Amino acid sequence: MSPVPKLLIVVGVVLVVIGLLWQLGGRFFPLGRLPGDIVVQKENFTFYFPVVTSIVLSVVLSLILYLIRLFR
Repeated sequence: MSPVPKLLIVVGVVLVVIGLLWQLGGRFFPLGRLPGDIVVQKENFTFYFPVVTSIVLSVVLSLILYLIRLFR
């Protein structure tokens, strides 16, 4: 099997695991509703900008990628 299908399978499995963790972990860690996220609600309009959530995800993904590169 060539490397591309293997990569797609691994990426798919990782996305499923992340989705399950997000679904189950959302009860304990309110990702997307952290203090510092901007929410503006008007009559017919809601604007949501997850500033702190984006920063947290960026730091976590950076650490994961750093550890993967470190042990490679």
